[in-house]
Amino acid sequence: MGRNGRTFAAGGPTAAEITAFTGRAAREPVRAYAGLDTADETESRAARAVADLRRAGGFERRNLLVVTTTGSGWVDPAAVDSFEYLTGGDTASVALQYSYLPSWMSYLVDQSKAREAGRELFDAVYDSWSRLPADARPRLYVAGESLGSFGGETAFSGEYDLRNRTAGTLFAGPPHFNTLFRRFSDHREPGSPEVQPVYRGGRTVRFATDASAGIPPPDTPWEGSRVLYLLHASDPIVWWGPHLMYDEPDWIGEAPGDDVLESMVWVPFVTFWQVTADLPFATEVPDGHGHTYRAEYVDGWNAVLRPSDVTAEDLARLREIMARR
Repeated sequence: MGRNGRTFAAGGPTAAEITAFTGRAAREPVRAYAGLDTADETESRAARAVADLRRAGGFERRNLLVVTTTGSGWVDPAAVDSFEYLTGGDTASVALQYSYLPSWMSYLVDQSKAREAGRELFDAVYDSWSRLPADARPRLYVAGESLGSFGGETAFSGEYDLRNRTAGTLFAGPPHFNTLFRRFSDHREPGSPEVQPVYRGGRTVRFATDASAGIPPPDTPWEGSRVLYLLHASDPIVWWGPHLMYDEPDWIGEAPGDDVLESMVWVPFVTFWQVTADLPFATEVPDGHGHTYRAEYVDGWNAVLRPSDVTAEDLARLREIMARR
């Protein structure tokens, strides 16, 4: 499994902790993981992860989450923990490792492995899931943070594919080079800002800089499967790219996000190095800024899952739990 795999498989809330939060009897969540040493090929690792998932009864749960990891195989605990709390523990989650390298290095030398991992794991899960009777299938969800969102996107061709093959999707801190993220953002509705775009009326895909404060467009139906991107205006991983050297991005010319200085301007090459210098410190900031999304997973998953029995007070308590964990 590797260190990150063991942390993922052994971590998370217990049934007793979930019961204490919900006030109702909860199930022990199922987690499956395949590390690099499981098999040499990604397809084989994905098959082993799905076999473990099946053996542990993961396909018998009400909710099934496919997580694409960062380069080193890490999964943000808050991403899965909050999912398990909000679903009463009636969940199973599966992930696999595709590199030993941290995300920024993995992007430079292992980008194809991230794509392959996201596609192979989802396809392996989907193959087993689709063979189940329609009335016995768990609700199928997808998640990924940072390079994990990059890999997670690769299993899908676009908005309709995400909507038709999942019950919901949550991506956090998507790098600027994400294919679908860029497509949705670049084709946003006129007048909507790059830091929080509106794509096709928000019918399936939406973006939130603070999910607890509302997800635009307001007062607009959001039916069917929901796809949500969490992103911060101050997250350099979301906005960094070689294009900053020679092209002024829309987010600088538009009204700045809540945690970006109005005095920031674009200067050829200089802005690129400013944002580059922020990259190593992107996670060393308070929650809700930079590349730190811990408590925001609570409101993000609440929006995607739409649990009927969770109150605003419950969400506030769960944010506190995530902050402590």
